[in-house]
Amino acid sequence: MSVTDGYILTINPGSTSTKVALFKNNKNILQKNLSHSTEELDKLGRIANQYEYRLEIVLDWLREEGIELTSLVAVAGRGGLLAPIPSGTYSVTQVMIDDLKSAARGEHASNLGAMLARGIADRTGIPAYIVDPVAVDEFDDIARISGFPEIPRRTLGHALNIKAVAYRVAKEEGEPLEQLKMVMVHLGGGISVAPLDGGRIIDVNCANDHGPFSPERAGGVPTGALVKLAFSGKYTLDQLKKKLVGKAGLVGYLGTNDAREVEKRIDQGDEKAELIFRAMAYQIAKEIGAMSTVLKGKVDFIVLTGGLSHSKRLVAMITDMIGFIAPVRVHPGEDEMQALEEGVYRVLTGEQKARIYEEEVK
Repeated sequence: MSVTDGYILTINPGSTSTKVALFKNNKNILQKNLSHSTEELDKLGRIANQYEYRLEIVLDWLREEGIELTSLVAVAGRGGLLAPIPSGTYSVTQVMIDDLKSAARGEHASNLGAMLARGIADRTGIPAYIVDPVAVDEFDDIARISGFPEIPRRTLGHALNIKAVAYRVAKEEGEPLEQLKMVMVHLGGGISVAPLDGGRIIDVNCANDHGPFSPERAGGVPTGALVKLAFSGKYTLDQLKKKLVGKAGLVGYLGTNDAREVEKRIDQGDEKAELIFRAMAYQIAKEIGAMSTVLKGKVDFIVLTGGLSHSKRLVAMITDMIGFIAPVRVHPGEDEMQALEEGVYRVLTGEQKARIYEEEVK
């Protein structure tokens, strides 16, 4: 069956649900968020132990919708916490699954993506893939140096959405992605600012550790003061981690992670809300400027994406500071399901070749 005749199934496991979607000819035909019982998940324990439970729920959904497995041409799962690898669409292999089952790099629901994709694909002999997991690592070695030998800079960012939107911008501009230099800016609960050179993410702020503060995360904070706070006895390790990632940023200053609520307060004359919102835009713009220097100022486009880029106020604040660097393109929102499908579609149509995990691990 050709790619234009069948469906591509995409699967994105979350902590208490599994998103599923069916695509045909790059169009989302059907999508649902399959909720799971937290009691059942807790009973199963480790993430890997949830495989059979979630697999049956996805298969039940396909049956309920009248979708035959023989009508699928490929299955894509969200990539999990794998070893560092280059960007791309990867065939799901046993080595990859074994790595995810071991959870050597952490327990996360996305570790189930490849397993579920393979579990369904093997039933009819079609290919299973993952696309641009958070483990994507295309750094030049110089970008790994932090200044503190015991702690190298990490390359954790929103690779799936960043790469998907980069491909879309390149197509809109009629240029091969490999010939463009862009600063990609993912604006969500976490914020990733990444320079792309020839399609490679050659640097990025780890959204949990440094860069701009975001709706929920502290970003880069003064290290000396942070160390003193860590040893003050005021917080346990887990409490401080949750404060830095989850209870900082807009939440820490304003008690909400909803930018729409913040803008509503600004419109009602709340001066503190306006200052904090402007400060977030200020830090984002500074990070864009810093990443533009990685490209030596030769930037074709600055691209704003993610949920926060729906905010015209935030986009205007950022653009006012960085518009002199390069033209700004805005692609609001984040559609992980579409991004997964597009990565698989490029392979099925011959635009790209699928990578093999064990051959690419760094």
